[in-house]
Amino acid sequence: MSTVKLQVSSPDTFSERSYDLTITVEQLKRKLETVTGIRPDSQILTLCRSESDPTVIRQLDDDTKALGFYSPENGMLVKVSDKDPSKSMTGQYTDVSQVEKFEMAPEEYERRQDTVLAYKKAHKMGRFAPAAEHPPATPPAAPSHHIVVGSRCEVDLSGGEGLVKRGTIRFVGPTQFGKTGGEWIGVEYDEPVGKNDGSVEGVRYFTCTPKHGGFVRPDKVKVGDFPEEEIEVEEM
Repeated sequence: MSTVKLQVSSPDTFSERSYDLTITVEQLKRKLETVTGIRPDSQILTLCRSESDPTVIRQLDDDTKALGFYSPENGMLVKVSDKDPSKSMTGQYTDVSQVEKFEMAPEEYERRQDTVLAYKKAHKMGRFAPAAEHPPATPPAAPSHHIVVGSRCEVDLSGGEGLVKRGTIRFVGPTQFGKTGGEWIGVEYDEPVGKNDGSVEGVRYFTCTPKHGGFVRPDKVKVGDFPEEEIEVEEM
């Protein structure tokens, strides 16, 4: 086995990636910088059993040793800690404890005319809609597939000619675009091979980086344990 699939976690990120067992710990740290945002000289690497079993196996504390020296196995977790968060701003974009909360009394919200509540009242939507004169329509049949939001997937973009890209399911259901109706699958691709950022014709179905979003029919999607492919960048 020349490569190993490892889970990688840091204070702000989590992913699954494949690494060559012959690279050194120093080279691994440089790769992890693009994933975690933590500088190599600030990284502390700990090899654990898995995300669900954080038993510590070893510390990857010798930059000159090959990754294979530490005998990592598929599915193990590399925990990346930051010994100097001031340089990488680790956690400062995910810690909301210091964000000042905006609060408004319910009575004041009721009086405002620029709120969602006021809009629903004016347009008789939701609980402000008049009582239905007819019984509710029969709910649509459950989909025959097992595609759920959050699943990893592969998408056939070539019509069976071998162009397959990986991503994460972000939307499942009918849309306002398309003339034939039916169900669409919204995918956030790992690479910029999409056509949008999760919105089509002014309607947002999910949010992602521009050119990473796309919509396909369920028969183009294969759900499975597909880790994000590592994109190698040559160093100059």
